[in-house]
Amino acid sequence: MATAFITAVGRRKTAIASVRLASAPKASVMVNGKSPKEYFKTDERVKIAEEALEVAGSAQSYSVTAHIEGGGIAAQADALRHAISRAIIKAEPNTRAALKAAKFLVRDPRAKERKKPGLVKARKAKQWSKR
Repeated sequence: MATAFITAVGRRKTAIASVRLASAPKASVMVNGKSPKEYFKTDERVKIAEEALEVAGSAQSYSVTAHIEGGGIAAQADALRHAISRAIIKAEPNTRAALKAAKFLVRDPRAKERKKPGLVKARKAKQWSKR
């Protein structure tokens, strides 16, 4: 019999994280087949990615398997936190208040602005010369 799991998707900028949350006696987190420390390299990013589990008090209850693509490392860590938060709510609806207070359920809408014609970047123009 296969283990039942809960799926959720989290996003940030162009990063997309798909998460499978399964009840497990020994909790573990795997990101693209690697440990979070191995994948994100810094303790700060690992802490951000696993923050939702700590806030919900579910750090030892679930095994998390994540697939992340797109964006940079910082956006991927935020997308993973968003996805884990959504999955935890499906599993334990009573944790919603704590996760919402920590602002982990809101998708951060900020993204890079598109480049406009005649400009160097979205708003930056070439240096103007009077003569």
